[in-house]
Amino acid sequence: MNRFTLQLEEIKTAYAAEPNPSLEIRLERIRKIEEMIAANEDKICKVLEADFGFRHPMETRLAEFGMIYQACKYTRKHLKEWMKPSQVEVPGFLGSSQAWIENQSIGVVGILSPWNYPIQLALLPAIAAIAAGNRVWLKTSERSSRTSGFLAGLIQEYFHPTEFCATTGGPDVAEIFASLPFDHLFFTGSEVIAKKVMRAASENLTPVTLELGGKSPAVIDPSAKLADAAASVVYGKLMNAGQTCIAPDYVLLQQDQLDPFVAELKQAAQKQYSGDTPLTGPIDAEQLARWQFLVQDAANRGAQVIPLLSNEIDLRFMPVALLNVSKDAQVMQEEIFGPILPLVVIDDINSAIAYVNHKPNPLALYWFGRDRQNQARWINETRSGGVTINDTLLHAALETLPFGGIGASGMGAYRGKTGFDALSHQKSVLEVHSVLGIKMFKGTNMARPPYGKKTELLLRLMK
Repeated sequence: MNRFTLQLEEIKTAYAAEPNPSLEIRLERIRKIEEMIAANEDKICKVLEADFGFRHPMETRLAEFGMIYQACKYTRKHLKEWMKPSQVEVPGFLGSSQAWIENQSIGVVGILSPWNYPIQLALLPAIAAIAAGNRVWLKTSERSSRTSGFLAGLIQEYFHPTEFCATTGGPDVAEIFASLPFDHLFFTGSEVIAKKVMRAASENLTPVTLELGGKSPAVIDPSAKLADAAASVVYGKLMNAGQTCIAPDYVLLQQDQLDPFVAELKQAAQKQYSGDTPLTGPIDAEQLARWQFLVQDAANRGAQVIPLLSNEIDLRFMPVALLNVSKDAQVMQEEIFGPILPLVVIDDINSAIAYVNHKPNPLALYWFGRDRQNQARWINETRSGGVTINDTLLHAALETLPFGGIGASGMGAYRGKTGFDALSHQKSVLEVHSVLGIKMFKGTNMARPPYGKKTELLLRLMK
């Protein structure tokens, strides 16, 4: 603990010497992140493959590097505008007084990143923090140990340790890290760990951003084109083998859609994941055992297990759809985080909306169809972190949209301007002037005792 405390003090001292870095310095630090990834793409792909057993390099380039490049590009384009003070309206009784908001850095931002996208979900919050003028200390996940170690080494190579540094280690290190008095703590991971992080942060009154997950539904409206919906659901579910916080967790559809949708799911899975594009592996043996347990538990409770790929394909785990799943099955109680897709039959839109609303708020909701009235109902009558209509995952890829959860799926949001704002302090500034040069009408003069006619006049002006 003493070592970590001293390290944080060193970073805070460096921040105090430069609390408001210039636009040029911030852009240079963001450029270093981009350069760091661009120069090491192949090596990162290899260490990620070593961690997952298999992960297609193209999947890594799309889901990790592409997101980082987009964030750097968008931030470079807009950062100058974001940093400008913003003028705000002043009430008439304050005359020619002026008010504005200054965006200021907050200090040192701690980031606890997860294992499922260990590059993207470490660096996207860092880009937001650096854009806001902060220093960054990253704690990487021990479950993606090879990637975490490699990324920590790269950060050490490209950055001074008081600008941006990284620490590796297990749960004991993460526990110490979360208890440090950061100026903001950013966590991506499970709800169980988030509660521990939040408790630790509360001891220092450290503000937190929690990016969690939950059971994100895919809703197949009667007006949906089943082939298109199935192809999108398969992509969202099987990318990274479902080890994605916004992967569709289960599907809601009506009885007459069930058989044709299952057929379309199998066809789409076979087309997308042939022998040339194998499925990403589980991160470790513990993850594989958990998937096997979830399927076996569901089957023991009467669920029908339907493989989505041919048995001829050699996989450590066969992705499956589950039909007739008991509501008591473990797969219906917790976020799946794997290539297992329960299909839940519902009667109509009212019962479907009620089904979703009786569960904790999900991080994402996917709706498929062409009925605009039904679409509007799903957007207006449910609560989720975000929504993609007629596809999956994509709302999280836009720098122009905030990304974050609600309730059990998270607290706070980031990406683009939202991330800059979340990791900045919006300082209120008021410069007081008199009205028409009359001293009595300047600032608090009319509100000061002794109270009398001037105070009555002020109250009338304020109505």
